Formats: sequence, structure tokens, C-alpha cells
Amino acid sequence: MADDTAHDPAGHTGADRAVRAPAEPAGHNAVGAGAKAPGHDVWDTIEGLHTWLDANQPHRGREGLLLRVLKLSEEVGEVAQAVIGATGQNPRKGVSHTWDDVRAELCDVVITAMVALRTLAPDAREAFTAHLTSVADRSLGPAPVAERPLGTAPTT
Repeated sequence: MADDTAHDPAGHTGADRAVRAPAEPAGHNAVGAGAKAPGHDVWDTIEGLHTWLDANQPHRGREGLLLRVLKLSEEVGEVAQAVIGATGQNPRKGVSHTWDDVRAELCDVVITAMVALRTLAPDAREAFTAHLTSVADRSLGPAPVAERPLGTAPTT
């Protein structure tokens, strides 16, 4: 795609998109030859994006790591910008975004966080799953089981 801004209501350019796939010719798989068709494993795509970013980052080492994690703040700011635009809170700009834009920006936050996690942890899939399980157990707890004598119908 020659002009990224034509399809991006927030006016992002390719340089602004650290975790978005690079512009490639039609039909080219942007995340690498190992990526699969829709319905594939999300972590395979995250691995492809991580590999692509590592190969194309201008800053390496600790600075590159910190910049990759700081990218999250930029993406969260874009969510805020989209919400403000979708609600028309800026009288100078009016309604400049849609709720679809907000959803897309939220997805960018998730993708950026997953790539940052992969940067910090080669076992990102396992680290995320373990943490998610811990949060769910802590927040949701075990499913309640109604105690009632055997052979009686549940009460409503």
C-alpha cells in the first residue's frame, strides 16, 4: 500500500507502526513464511512479528528493549485519542473517529504488549497462559457448587 494514511484515520505512517506488518506486495505474507491462514495460532504470528522487528530495529540491546516496551504507552495514547474522537470530546475536531477505530487501537495495544512480552520472555506463550490462569483463579475463583441433599431438585 503506497499511502498508509489513506486507510488509517489516526494518520499513522508505516514508521509509526512498530508492531504492524510492513507493507508488502499483494499476496506476500508479511509476518514470514511460517505464518498460517486465518484461524492460526496467535503466538505464531507474535513470533513472526518479533522476528521481523528484531531484524529491522534501529536500536539494539537495552535501548531497543526499553523502546519496545515504551511503544505500549504510545498505543494506549492512540486508544485515548480514538475514544475522544469517537465521542466528539474535542470541539475543534468533532467526531473524528469511530468505535471501530477504538477497537482497532485496542487490538494494537494487545499486539504490542504480546510482542513486548515475547521480547522479554522466549517462553511468552507459557508465561502469558500461567499469568492469565492466576488472574482468572484469583478473580473468578472456583465455580460455585450448590450444596443440596442427594435426590432433591435445585431451588430457584
